[in-house]
Amino acid sequence: MSLIQTSDDLAAFRERLRGERFIAVDTEFMREKTYWPQLCLVQVAGSEDAVCIDPLADDLDLEPLKDLMRDTSVLKVFHAARQDLEIFHQMLGELPRPLFDTQIAAMVCGFGEQVGYETLAGKLAKARVDKTMRFTDWARRPLSQKHLIYALSDVTHLRVVYEKLAAMLSANGRAGWLDQEMQALTNPASYETDPQQAWRRMKLRGKSQRFLAAVIELAAWREHEAQARDLPRQRVLRDEALLDIAAQNPETVEALAQVRSMSRGQAEGRHGREILDALERGRARPIADLPKPPAREDLPHGLGPIIDLLKVLLKMKCEAAGVAQKLVASSADLERIAADDEADVPALDGWRRELFGDAALALKHGRLALAVSEDGRRVEPLDVEVADDDGGTAG
Repeated sequence: MSLIQTSDDLAAFRERLRGERFIAVDTEFMREKTYWPQLCLVQVAGSEDAVCIDPLADDLDLEPLKDLMRDTSVLKVFHAARQDLEIFHQMLGELPRPLFDTQIAAMVCGFGEQVGYETLAGKLAKARVDKTMRFTDWARRPLSQKHLIYALSDVTHLRVVYEKLAAMLSANGRAGWLDQEMQALTNPASYETDPQQAWRRMKLRGKSQRFLAAVIELAAWREHEAQARDLPRQRVLRDEALLDIAAQNPETVEALAQVRSMSRGQAEGRHGREILDALERGRARPIADLPKPPAREDLPHGLGPIIDLLKVLLKMKCEAAGVAQKLVASSADLERIAADDEADVPALDGWRRELFGDAALALKHGRLALAVSEDGRRVEPLDVEVADDDGGTAG
């Protein structure tokens, strides 16, 4: 089993992949105890060659791997790529391109929502993937032959899965649908961590602007601290404690020590001083400069039946087209469409609008009806003639 642990072997492998049309890629990493994911293994498969690359090896320069990931002439195939892309974005300062995510492609091709790799490998590659080692400590060395066989199975079958899905997309004319999804997945902003935006992850329970200012500054401080110490943010300060401190907004060490989620030792230490400094920055922020917290939309009364009808239409359209419902519209999207014809949701744009959005608006305004088929086995759409102002009808 090929395990690359030296720079010369990695450079030679890179050369063997020159001219490949696509490669299959996967990673193994750990992040339970760290802020940044700790890359432990990279699996790469070309058309005939598949290896595991050991980034923890002492005598290994990863530059050939970085060069491969930056090579825009080679398509990089991942399954459920988001966490892998986070790692490569951190490593490269950019994202690998071009990209093909088999999980998203499978959703476009009717394999259901968030279909697993094992399912696709079984259905498309006729392979059985043993996932019993998925909770392995990949940072531990040495890796056994069994570990390497398991890791490589995540890319060897992926080659076949990709080719089958690519053929399906070509046959059903949905390659453009996937291209739109890949654009969203490869947006660098999705992988950049701005501490000043860390507050947006919080579930805010108050609407006071001063409370928000305190949360923004505390969350930014925590993010900086977590990054600097390479610790999970919850290990620095738990969400509940952060919100509790922001709500009480203490101005002195003594007052901070009275907060239920803080001990006196914490309040009197470095963290306590930095927390008080963050709170002071929050109090100094002009109210006018504060961002507005996400507002919960109150839906107009009586939309429940419309939303229910839209759910039926969505299910019907997606089953007919063989595409996962989650990829087209969420429950929140349906609520917003029911309330607003111009709602800023993906379902009213691009291929989703063609598949579902236009029909959703037609149903909402009485130009489309749903009826049970004569055999009683399915729901069918029916165009409705709507009377115009002159007493005529409009289709």
